[in-house]
Amino acid sequence: MKTFKLVPVFLLLILASCSTVSVYSDYDKNVDFTPYKTYAFFKPGIDKVEISDLDKRRILHAIDEEMQAKGFTKSENPDLLINIFTKSREQVNVNQFSAGWGYGWGWGWNPYMMYGGNQTTVSTSTEGTLFIDLIDAKKKEMIWQGEGVGTLTKNVEKKDAKVKELVSKVLAQYPPVKK
Repeated sequence: MKTFKLVPVFLLLILASCSTVSVYSDYDKNVDFTPYKTYAFFKPGIDKVEISDLDKRRILHAIDEEMQAKGFTKSENPDLLINIFTKSREQVNVNQFSAGWGYGWGWGWNPYMMYGGNQTTVSTSTEGTLFIDLIDAKKKEMIWQGEGVGTLTKNVEKKDAKVKELVSKVLAQYPPVKK
């Protein structure tokens, strides 16, 4: 009976470990982040981002949700300006699998090796990076930058969830915890 209670916990750990998103952040250690309560998007910077308008809206919507969940308010006179930047690169994965039958252990030539098979598979994927910059609106200085890296999908049904996961994990690091 105890085994069945552990199965959901085990499955949850497996799913959590399968996340393909890596996040990083950097910030100005001299800044006090507590006074920042309002935000707006930095339109000139966001207009320069070279992604589809649909993906841009997905990202901005996810940032809106995360910032509001943190207690921030969108404002015409903000404390913070939010800018985004993206980049992508193609990943090529080559996997080679050799299967042989016969006697013996180890590397090298085996006179007892029977006919086996070699299989090589090549796959490509696109890795995307999203940078979220938080800029002090009065000083016009970047005070925090978050970076999220993950595999992109062309599946429309999965895009919203992927973007939300990426933005959520990046903004989970804001405000920074000073040590």
